[in-house]
Amino acid sequence: MILVSEYIKLSHGSGGVEMRELLMRLIVSRVDERLKRYGDGVGLDVLDDGAAIRIGDKYIVFSTDSYTVKPIVFPGGDIGVLAASGSINDVLMMGAKPIVLMDSIVVEEGFPMDLLERIINSFLRIIHEENIALVGGDLKVMPRGEIDEIIINTVAIGLAEKLIIDKPRPGDKILVTDYVGDHGAVIMLFRMGVADKVDVFNKGLLKSDVKPLTKLMIPLIDKYIDYIHAARDPTRGGLAGVLNEWIQGTKHMILLDEEEIPVREPVKRYSEMLGIDPLYLASEGVAVLSVDPSVADEIIDFIKRLGFVNARVIGEVRETERNRGRVIMRTSIGGLRIVDPPRGEIVPRIC
Repeated sequence: MILVSEYIKLSHGSGGVEMRELLMRLIVSRVDERLKRYGDGVGLDVLDDGAAIRIGDKYIVFSTDSYTVKPIVFPGGDIGVLAASGSINDVLMMGAKPIVLMDSIVVEEGFPMDLLERIINSFLRIIHEENIALVGGDLKVMPRGEIDEIIINTVAIGLAEKLIIDKPRPGDKILVTDYVGDHGAVIMLFRMGVADKVDVFNKGLLKSDVKPLTKLMIPLIDKYIDYIHAARDPTRGGLAGVLNEWIQGTKHMILLDEEEIPVREPVKRYSEMLGIDPLYLASEGVAVLSVDPSVADEIIDFIKRLGFVNARVIGEVRETERNRGRVIMRTSIGGLRIVDPPRGEIVPRIC
């Protein structure tokens, strides 16, 4: 157990071990068990990307998130697209169809009006394309120097007849729906000050994958929800973060096949150059699924017909006496290595 320091560090917000321990210490452990959820819904007892309450024969699923990405405009998108898409995807991953968004914007005095208009237009474009109602929000302006440019908080609400609760089962196949690490790699290159020294952006070889996943998840929910035992978009902490959250504390392990994990060549190349494993880089337009093995191939074919042609099986959940609660990867050279949960400041302010 890593002790939480006496001061907050960037690692406490990076989506890894330190963040989880901080939340457990300050919030989860201090809330009475009876108040961690409402009725037979889900909440702090599950610690998914959203929560749910049951009303009649349906669940109302809701998610909130604050977006602080820097740079606020990046190849493939901006903070407006990110804020709308991120919360929509969190609701989708719980098995719900998003219907409503709210937003709260905090902006620094002196922020360029044309840039703010661009960001708002990006946000509105997503809700119009997805036919999701924007029903309210808030706007605050902070004195110059008291906030770093802009923060956007969103709340997304969706409806579900059945929830996807993240509980992978032995035998399940682990699927990803596209290349992993694109968004994190883009932000990484900017945050580390080397974006102007690489040519992948001018050539269009690398950009953020940020987008809503409604066209993927709603058809999957309608047809296969009974076979999907876990679903998550691998944002902070990346693929490694998601899989470790799923398997920690269980009697199972996840075995991955490195050669099957789709990573773009520029992401591999620049991650290696900067000493960062692509498995820990964020994706903002990818789903990770744990599905019943009897339909795994069928689901892959279905996902590809939806236009996600890079979808593939990358591993499976296994019962085990050794390595319980761990993610193990069979490497491209035939060995095995442990994929640890993310720790430290991997890439700060990616979303």
